Amino acid sequence: MSKELMGTAASPGIAIGKVLILEEENLDYQKKTIEDVEGEKARLHDALESSKEQLQVIKDKVEREMGNDKAEIFQAHLLVLADPELISAVENKIENEKINAEAALDATVEQFATLFANMDNDYMKERASDIRDVGSRILKNLLGIDSVNLAALDDEVVLIADDLTPSDTAQVNKDKVLGFATKIGGRTSHTAIMARSLELPAVVGVSEILDIVENGDQIIVDGVDGNIIINPSDDQLASYNNKAKEYEQRKARLAELKDLAGETKDGHRVELVANIGTPKDVKGALTNGAEGIGLFRSEFLYMDRDSFPTEEEQFEAYKEVAEKMEGPVVIRTLDIGGDKELSYLDLPEEMNPFLGYRAIRICLDRTDIFKTQLRAILRASAYGEVKIMYPMISALEQLRASNEILEEVKVELKSENIDFNENLEVGMMIEIPAAAMIADILAKETDFFSIGTNDLIQYTTATDRMNENISHLYQPFHPALLRLIKRVVEAAHAEGNWAGMCGEMAGDKRLAPYLLGVGLDEFSMSAVSIPEVKDQIRNMTLEEAKEIAQKALTFSTAEEVEAFLSNI
Repeated sequence: MSKELMGTAASPGIAIGKVLILEEENLDYQKKTIEDVEGEKARLHDALESSKEQLQVIKDKVEREMGNDKAEIFQAHLLVLADPELISAVENKIENEKINAEAALDATVEQFATLFANMDNDYMKERASDIRDVGSRILKNLLGIDSVNLAALDDEVVLIADDLTPSDTAQVNKDKVLGFATKIGGRTSHTAIMARSLELPAVVGVSEILDIVENGDQIIVDGVDGNIIINPSDDQLASYNNKAKEYEQRKARLAELKDLAGETKDGHRVELVANIGTPKDVKGALTNGAEGIGLFRSEFLYMDRDSFPTEEEQFEAYKEVAEKMEGPVVIRTLDIGGDKELSYLDLPEEMNPFLGYRAIRICLDRTDIFKTQLRAILRASAYGEVKIMYPMISALEQLRASNEILEEVKVELKSENIDFNENLEVGMMIEIPAAAMIADILAKETDFFSIGTNDLIQYTTATDRMNENISHLYQPFHPALLRLIKRVVEAAHAEGNWAGMCGEMAGDKRLAPYLLGVGLDEFSMSAVSIPEVKDQIRNMTLEEAKEIAQKALTFSTAEEVEAFLSNI
């Protein structure tokens, strides 16, 4: 019998397939004294052999489907598995201390990893993360835990989880993952944002889903209306297959706008650009008619790995995007913290991580990390229209400190005779109300603003966007937010700067007339949203948009604003 659930439509499209539940793995074990030393060694070698077989399958598959560069990490892991010193050290610990393989492995891996991490050579330091990663794989095999590798799935699946971390979504293979559904999250959660970036249907905030669904169930994920149907009837399947066809037909019609400009009927031009997480997202941006990249979320280069990306790795990624895009490429500097963590960066436990040690606050504290990234971005600026954007700026002092470090890096590159665009534009995100209120001051020392509405809504309304109990208070149509946006755009224009938006509001076609009417110059969104927004903009005049914006500002509640804009 079918079961229907409701959630928040987070990424459009219809996914129909088999369920794969992504569960958090528990690697807890008990340290035990053992008598059968040889038996324990045999367990270790069985786990080693299983790990080798798994890694070889993954390496071959990733190499075949995603390229040699993506497969290199698995080759490094295979070399660690073949290291006789590591293996003999674990065996000696089992034999000398008479402890179980799990405890011997864990202690030895940490000993080796710490040794490598303390070396002066950067290459050797990076081996520490490989050792820990391989150690986790061996431990899983000792404990009998089957790992799910989202980059190397054999069958097509619909992923179901409590939530998907940015690291999970960063390794998703689009050819195998048909869509997502999660227990928590909202339209602006990172799961939702990445789903749109990957152009995969997604429904989030489905509170009961993990209590009902089982691996192998057939499921329909309706990313258009937010419906979930578990084990649908034949009639439901037929209905949703038709709905999927209709969605694809509309998508095909909108695709015809691909090469047309973001231009109103009376000739006013705006830039319609895409948000991306990795270079592989450029293909979707180009397919959907993006004129450039308005937000390169550089933190995704730091995820799904065990050490900081090198300057060269970052440079190659930024350069690849700059060369593929004919238009501007705005690279946001590292925005980590909040709900985005790095396993190898020991961030403090905080009561309010979204208000804590994150983004530019980390970079200004850890200038070694910041300078490496700025060097890579500046070098890439020689290959395209690259721009730098700082996140989480709340005061002029932070902007000035960031620019001082940027100038130091420019001096270093000049002394090394390394090419870069000395006149590249440098801007900042407006995502904190304090920044919006002093936008007129900040505009004097920047080239542009990009309004990050996901956090600006959260901070303006004091609403945790991941909290299901208060999600109704997270209001993109809130009159206060509309006024802040208008204020920021006007402050930028007063200094001759441009103003863009890279939050999810930029991709909501209902809000396009308002944003157009208050003078927004650039709309940056998930690539899949571009055709709908372009269609909306091309079907109105600038004067009509100005009238709509003026009218929207007269309403007193978010509900009134939403009702008005939804009926245009």
